[in-house]
Amino acid sequence: MTAVQDGHRVLLLEKGKTTGGSSNYTEGLFAINSYLQKAKGIKIKATDVLSEEVNYSKYKADSRIWRDYINNSAENVQWLHDQGVEFEGVQAMGAGEATWHIYKGMGHGVIHDVLQPKSEQLGGEVLTLTRAIKLTRQADGQVRVTLRDHRTGDKHDVTARAVVLAAGGYLNNAKMIATEPPYDETRLVPVSSGKGTGDGLRMAWNIGAQKYGTGMAMLFGGYLRDEDEPSYKMMASQMNTAAGQQPLLWVNQDGERFVNEEVVYNFSLAGNALYTQSQVYSILDQAVIDKMATTGNFMGLGIYVKWGQKMDQLQDELDRAVAAKKSFIFKADTIEDLARQMGLPVEKLTATIQRYNRFADQGSDDDFGKDPKYLQKVAQGPFYGFHLNIGAFCTMGGLKVTPANEVLNDHAHVISGLYAAGNDASGLVGDTYGPNMPGTCVGYAFYSGRNADHHINDYLK
Repeated sequence: MTAVQDGHRVLLLEKGKTTGGSSNYTEGLFAINSYLQKAKGIKIKATDVLSEEVNYSKYKADSRIWRDYINNSAENVQWLHDQGVEFEGVQAMGAGEATWHIYKGMGHGVIHDVLQPKSEQLGGEVLTLTRAIKLTRQADGQVRVTLRDHRTGDKHDVTARAVVLAAGGYLNNAKMIATEPPYDETRLVPVSSGKGTGDGLRMAWNIGAQKYGTGMAMLFGGYLRDEDEPSYKMMASQMNTAAGQQPLLWVNQDGERFVNEEVVYNFSLAGNALYTQSQVYSILDQAVIDKMATTGNFMGLGIYVKWGQKMDQLQDELDRAVAAKKSFIFKADTIEDLARQMGLPVEKLTATIQRYNRFADQGSDDDFGKDPKYLQKVAQGPFYGFHLNIGAFCTMGGLKVTPANEVLNDHAHVISGLYAAGNDASGLVGDTYGPNMPGTCVGYAFYSGRNADHHINDYLK
């Protein structure tokens, strides 16, 4: 869109039927000092954000990239607004700052109701079901892109003075997930468009781009795997939120607690914590289920199931899952029977819950220091157990870029005419995504695409 507005001839390649990929499912983007925040009196200092993010990454993030991103974030929101994007407001997530600018219609509305039609009206060309399969650098400095038409199988070559790779990472490439981060792909539940298979990274690596920063998947804590449904359908499930996103009781394969469950308030750290154990289960009793139904949950899941929302569909979802004998859920009238169903040591799980209930009675978690308000006793049957997998939204990283989003080679030299945006570019994270400033991933996708175009203008001159 920005490149079209700047007068360039632009071709956008999309291997699927529709553009946008996983950005279609995003809720909002990061910014500070935006017109929305100013209207609400929200003040966040740029250097404070920068310090938190680079410290969180153990300084694996590039401070220059963060500096420029932060300083342009308000203009990013304003530009979207000027194109016609409507915002519902700005809010926080979990224990984080109010940096999350929620747009109406989610990312799908932003892309398909505003940016793509406007871009095409101005002359931008979009080819869907067309996959880029190879890049070749030519002697004249241009880049040849080999593309394949999914419908016919025909291959074509297109030359361009500049190419921007924005293929969304590699979450949906099981082999890369197993070898690059690495994560146990059998426990990982990708909740995405399914199109992030590492295409952009591999094409760039094949022409000498530096492989860098591939070790991060954006985990978001406990997630139920339903073998009969696409994984994204669980996002709006109150049962999924109750089972995987609450600061209640988690146990491992040995029936032991292993962490302060308040870790859910940083969903990426929650995913890391789950991976420290071979298997993880959450346990809810009827009393806490009834409490969440009448007074609201302790923690939501983005805007799919909102924080504090009354879980009025929870019991019905539980009943239907039990009746359908879903593999992720267990129900019993006693803890002993629940342990047997889940394959956990009966004596160990019983002792764990007795100890947990004592902590609830005394108002103090002597093992991990959890806030007493989350020490909800597990005492009233029936009891429900859930086998938790680990949800993931995306990967971030793979190509080392400059603050201008230029791709670097193995000698740290710029590959002329080649740029990377969004999740193909490194520099924003270490090994764990930071959700305390919510919206930074998709915000960077918008920013880095526009930033690449601004610098392409200079390059072409």
